[in-house]
Amino acid sequence: MSQLPPTISPAISPAELEARLRLHCLPELGPRRFRKLLSAFDSASAALSAPASAWRSLGLPAACAEPRRSAEIRQRAAAALAWLEADKQHLLMWDDPIYPGLLAELNDAPPLLFVAGDPALLERPQLAMVGSRRASRPGLDTAHSFARSLAGGGFVITSGLALGIDGAAHQGALDAGGKTVAVLGTGLQCLYPARHKTLAADIVEGGGALVSELPLDCPPQASNFPRRNRIISGLSLGVLVVEASPSSGSLITARLAAEQGREVYAIPGSIHHPGARGCHQLIRDGATLVQSVEHILEALRSWQLSEPGQTAAPAPADSHPLLDLLHAAPHSSEALAAASGWPLAQVLAALTELELEGRVANEGGRWLGRTG
Repeated sequence: MSQLPPTISPAISPAELEARLRLHCLPELGPRRFRKLLSAFDSASAALSAPASAWRSLGLPAACAEPRRSAEIRQRAAAALAWLEADKQHLLMWDDPIYPGLLAELNDAPPLLFVAGDPALLERPQLAMVGSRRASRPGLDTAHSFARSLAGGGFVITSGLALGIDGAAHQGALDAGGKTVAVLGTGLQCLYPARHKTLAADIVEGGGALVSELPLDCPPQASNFPRRNRIISGLSLGVLVVEASPSSGSLITARLAAEQGREVYAIPGSIHHPGARGCHQLIRDGATLVQSVEHILEALRSWQLSEPGQTAAPAPADSHPLLDLLHAAPHSSEALAAASGWPLAQVLAALTELELEGRVANEGGRWLGRTG
């Protein structure tokens, strides 16, 4: 390969890109082990060339080291490189400037993210919506309605493309002409469930994005779906649980969100409906009870003003620190965080409020201040 795909940072050489894709295909090599290798050897290329004894000294299992030079691993990396040549197909790496800033804060942030669609969307303020795969009709209607309203107001709606609440949330965002991100528990070439292939295509066609940390050809595996939940919450300012039983995987997403310092919202239901019990448990544990979109906006505004240990971010007024910066020059989210001294999540919350008021706009991944 003589040159990089146009979406790959020029700081990464073609040989290093191919080496990272080979590492990414190895079994039992999760994000922490991937980073351990790059830290120990300075590059994926050097890690692949190192002797097996060096890998063992890092505590990596033989299952990782043995297949790294195999024809199968090389072929899978070559297939990924070919996939990247197509339009709207991208790869984000954790040390790239375009990697989503909120996700990068996680200790186990994915070293590689495959994206079909618009990768700049991952830097926009997102709200995650999750819930039961076997949702009731009222639950589906609620998810669709909330997603439609939130997306119409400027939020990106993030979910997992699953049946039930996830699908209703994605569709609600699309019906509002808004943007939505689907984080998959499979590779992007193995869309699951098959029933949502049309929805997935509509998401990309509508300016949204499909995202996965898994190799492109990774089939559905039960262990990968809880794992992808940390990405759903990690990309988002908060997580709204619409309907969930006490054993629902949606509660895993909510727990991860709380651990990541994100807001957790839950919609209550009838005490006689099993699908409401998980939401009621979350509310008892401190989640914000939500009955309308306004409750989410109020909670975000309150959180924005009272982030512990941080300088308060004032609610949007005629004069606003972020607006002052944006009127001087366009900024990315990370640049605004650096210039203002606020945490990135706090900046995104403020930008969300300003965007809902029509006072800022995002163009090509950079924020602009509107006048008049």
